[in-house]
This record gives sequence, C-alpha cells and structure tokens, in this order.
Amino acid sequence: MNNDYRTGGRRKMPIGIQNFEEMGAGEWVYVDKTALVYELAHDAKHNFLSRPRRFGKSLLISTLAAYFRADKELFKGMAVEKLETEWIEYPVFIFDFVIATYEENISQLESFLNLKLSELEKVWGKAKEEDALGLRFAGLVKRAAEKTGKNVVILIDEYDRALTQTMDNPELNQQVKATLKGFFSVLKGSDKNIRFSLLTGVTKFSKISVFSDLNQLCDISLSEKYTTICGITQEELETNFTPEIETLARKTGRSRVEMIEKLKDEYNGYYFFYDGPSVYNPYSTVSVLSKERLGDYWYETGTPTFLVEELLQNKFDILDFEKGITTSAEGINDYRREAGNPIPLLFQTGYLTIKNYNSQFDLYTLGFPNGEVKRGFLNSLLQSYSVQAGSGYTYNYAQFGTDLLEGNLENFFNRLTSFFAALPYDLHSNLHNERDYEYAFYVLMTLLGQLTFTEVHGNIGRADAIIKLDERVYIFEFKVTSGGTVEEALAQIEEKGYAKPFETDPNDKREIIKIGVVFDTEKRNIKEWRKGGE
Repeated sequence: MNNDYRTGGRRKMPIGIQNFEEMGAGEWVYVDKTALVYELAHDAKHNFLSRPRRFGKSLLISTLAAYFRADKELFKGMAVEKLETEWIEYPVFIFDFVIATYEENISQLESFLNLKLSELEKVWGKAKEEDALGLRFAGLVKRAAEKTGKNVVILIDEYDRALTQTMDNPELNQQVKATLKGFFSVLKGSDKNIRFSLLTGVTKFSKISVFSDLNQLCDISLSEKYTTICGITQEELETNFTPEIETLARKTGRSRVEMIEKLKDEYNGYYFFYDGPSVYNPYSTVSVLSKERLGDYWYETGTPTFLVEELLQNKFDILDFEKGITTSAEGINDYRREAGNPIPLLFQTGYLTIKNYNSQFDLYTLGFPNGEVKRGFLNSLLQSYSVQAGSGYTYNYAQFGTDLLEGNLENFFNRLTSFFAALPYDLHSNLHNERDYEYAFYVLMTLLGQLTFTEVHGNIGRADAIIKLDERVYIFEFKVTSGGTVEEALAQIEEKGYAKPFETDPNDKREIIKIGVVFDTEKRNIKEWRKGGE
C-alpha cells in the first residue's frame, strides 16, 4: 500500500478496485477499515448490510474473505494486525451476484447459482442425492465443515441484484423470490456448520426468506458501531488524501480549506446512524481526487429510472425533499413496492439520507445528502418530464444559468417560455397553482448548480424563490392568472420585505433584482413577467 505521499510522485487511486488482495499487495491508496472488519467478524453470527451502489460493499466482502482465510501477509501495517493474535483459516464461500444479469428469465439466476455451486463442488465434492440448488448448498456447507474441522464463512454480495433487475416484471420477480427463498434458507438450516455470514445489498426487501424466515439475521445497516464501515469519514479524507486535496485545490484556484469544504458539499453527507459521523461517497471522492476534476462521478454510473417513475406515479412533491421528509423507522427500513411508498428505496439507494431524528416519536427526517446527488436526481426527474430530453437539450438548460449570470432577463424568460411549452401534456395538466409552477422552476434552476431557495421565510412572509449569484440576487414571486398580477407580485416582494436581508447587509454589494411572474393556467405557460422598478 502506498499511503506515504512524502516519497513523491503521483499515487495510485483505487477507482473500481474491489479485490482486497490486489489492494493490500499493490500500491493503491487504502483507507484502513480493518479494525471494524475485525469487530464485525467477532460480533453477530449472521449479518446483513445495506449500502448504496458503488459504496465499498464488494471490497468489504473481499476483505472479510482475506481475513477468514488467514491471509495475514495482506494485512501488514493495518489495524487488524495488532488486534488479531490467532489467525485461523476457515473455508470461505463467496456468492457475488453482481457479476450476472437476471432480467430475461429465471434460468439466468439458476445458471448463476449452479455455476457458483459447481465451482465449490470441485473443491468439496457432491453427493448424488443433492439435485436441488438448496440441497447442494447445504451439502457443501456440511462437507466443508467436516473436512476442515472449521465451520464455514458465507459471504453474499449484492443479494438483491436479481430482485431489483426484475422489479418491472412481477411474474419473474416472484420466481426470483421463490428461488432465493429456497437458497437462502440454507443459512438457517445449516447454522451449526456456519462460523459467520454476511449478506450485502442495496435494498432490504421485505416478505422474502432473508428477512422473514431467517430471523437470526442481524441488520447492521443503521448500527452506530458500523456506520462508517463503508464510505470515507472527514478525518479519513484529510488524513489519507492530503496530496490529492492540495493538488485539486491548486488546479481549481482554491485554498486547502476551501477545497475541503467544496468536497464536503459535493460528496459528503451520508448518515447511516442518526447521531453518527457522516461519510463521503467513496467512488465519487476517489474519482475526483484521481482525475483532479470535480464531477458527478457516482451519478454518471447509473440512472434511477424506476425511482423517478415511482415518484411520478405516487405524485411526490420534490420540494418536500428540500425541506425534509419525515418518516418512521419502518419507513426507511421496509420497502414494499405494492405499498406505493418509494421513500425506503430512495433512502437505501442513497438518494436520501438522515438529516434529523426525533427520539421521542422515533421519526427520521430525510433529505438529499449532497450536491452531486441532488443535481443528478433532479436532472433525471426533469429529463423524464421533457419531451425533448436527449442530445442537445441539456445545452439549453445551461443557457438559463448563463442568462442569469449576465443579467439577460429577456433571454432567460424566452427560454423559460420555451421550456414550459416543451413539457408533456400530462405534466401540464397538473400545473394549476403557484406551487406547481414553482416546483418545475425549482427543478430547472437547481440543475444549473445555482444556490436556489424556494419559499424562503422572512419575518412577515416568504419569497417563492431566491437565486444568489456572485454579482446578483434574484427574488421571484409567482402568481397564476386567477390569483394576481405582476404588479401585485412585485408589491408583495416590497410589502413582505423579501429583499431586506440583502439590502441591510453592508458587506453585500450585489445587485438585487425583484421579478414578478404570472402563469396562464389555460395556456399553460408564462403570461407576463416584470422586473421591479421598470
């Protein structure tokens, strides 16, 4: 491992490295999580861990495999080297569901399980009477334990991949559940021959064998003890990546302190225990430090199409995400698609995280974890609305920001009129009041990476939207044709004192621009707009 940057040269950053053997023996920068690995290995016997995709689950599985195989040479210089006094080798079974696809038919899942079992049977043998997948699995566990005199370690990575890939095919999804039920039941039936087991995944699906029949499974997903077992803490970032942070700061014209704050805003903010430390998305963090360029790296690896569809079908108001969504503990743990509530899935997949916790009523407040996730999710949402989503259209979105930066309101509102005209009819049919238009406007402006506030509270009222830029502050008040005029909108900005926080700050020299906007609900577009003072 090359964690010593004083030797000079550019260090190797482990983008996409999921094999601990490669990580430990190579020159990759590695954040040492082995103290937590040791504790987990000596804690509960059967465990489940949910984390978003690209969050280090596969590397954790690989690290546990190396530890239980007693590959102690790989752990030289790490925390576990001092903790472990007796290295014991156990037979280790790994099932990495992530390597296959399962969308077409149940034979894909059966073929994957058959392949994995066949590989193990070459080592541990097979009895003639073992024909079904579950029987073969149980037979392998028993023989491995008998031959070695050591109980078996079972590591299952991304157990839910087949379930998530078949969500849009109810019949196939039920077949997948039935197959997994029979297979995973071995964990309970073979308990006496098992030393340790861990299942990882993105989602905790209810009503399948793992979480109903396998009642001894310990869910550590929201455990205080293991909240940082995946991801990078603030201390780990600043300790392990000093040269990369300094290089990125120089390239972006920031100080080290400013660079750390920018990284925190963009990639930190995930909480897996309500009162615990937050963690950075490891994939995005390592990517930006390696490529020396800020970007939405995690979000570029996948689009949450089915999540957006569920939000639209269940008519969730995206503005609630900004203010915070309140839900029970069950509301973040138990996902059932038939219940029509995508909030647990949004939390488990990493698009929402814990912002606050009310211990008196056991209620969580959820919101976007950081800038990368917020922009990416709203971009997917907006693309699903626009009939012109695709090549060339993102460029037009960016032009909104250019217009505001330059103070060109004429161009801005011309584009905004075209934007509303391009929205599909089924979205238009829901735009009837100020809040509906404010919602669409909010989604659009947040995409541009601007600091946008909606319904900003003041002493005697609230502004519909405020956009703060380096040289200008825009204050918007929205009306609909049945609810007021541009004159009334501008008058409300003055009467309610929406601009006072900026006007009374002697250090704020930015131009304050007040804008009244009226939407025509019949024509489903902007009827009129006016800048204050004109």
